[in-house]
Amino acid sequence: MSKFFYRGRPDIMGKHNLGNYQPKPKVKPGSAENPLILQVQTPEREREINAILVANDLIAEITINSEAAEDITPLDMVLNKPAPQIVEKTPQRNDPCPCGSTKKYKKCCG
Repeated sequence: MSKFFYRGRPDIMGKHNLGNYQPKPKVKPGSAENPLILQVQTPEREREINAILVANDLIAEITINSEAAEDITPLDMVLNKPAPQIVEKTPQRNDPCPCGSTKKYKKCCG
């Protein structure tokens, strides 16, 4: 008999089969682990951005470069998160009709 019996789950892939790849799974943008990287043109604009960051409890690395264009898109994305869209569910065949009649949807408006 040359069969090998083992107990538990076989470890075929070793350390490489760990599941879904998530480099920073639950790190919030703008935190100490993942600061926002912003670029402004003037020190006055840097003070304005710092005031916004303090008001929203965010952390960012701000560089001042008068020759390059201003880039604060990561800050805009964090501050203006899109709201989830709610779509009204269409009724099933045997549900009452939404138009107000007492008929089933399949006999009335379906």
